[in-house]
Amino acid sequence: QVQLVESGGGLVQAGGSLRLSCAASGIILRVNAMGWYRQAAGKERELVAVISSGGSTYYADSMKGRFTISRDNAKNTLYLQMNGLKPEDTAMYYCAANDRYWGQGTQVTVSS
Repeated sequence: QVQLVESGGGLVQAGGSLRLSCAASGIILRVNAMGWYRQAAGKERELVAVISSGGSTYYADSMKGRFTISRDNAKNTLYLQMNGLKPEDTAMYYCAANDRYWGQGTQVTVSS
């Protein structure tokens, strides 16, 4: 049974930083494409960042230079380091494996 459990969300002031974690069980992260997505209230879910099994990364334009996706193979955990947070980054953040398995999400709220 695959489980993805996100953590690390919270309330932060604009300009601040957060690091999200996604702990995986039942699946080996390093051999799967892993992604972070977010969904703001009243909006559609959007891709934030992806890391391939080979380690290549992709970021949505608005996250480039501010967010960093990474994984710790030993801990089987995916991370999203978010710096320079803006109020428009407020959303529920989800991790996903191969766009097939999803976590329950962690809320990020950025105050102005």
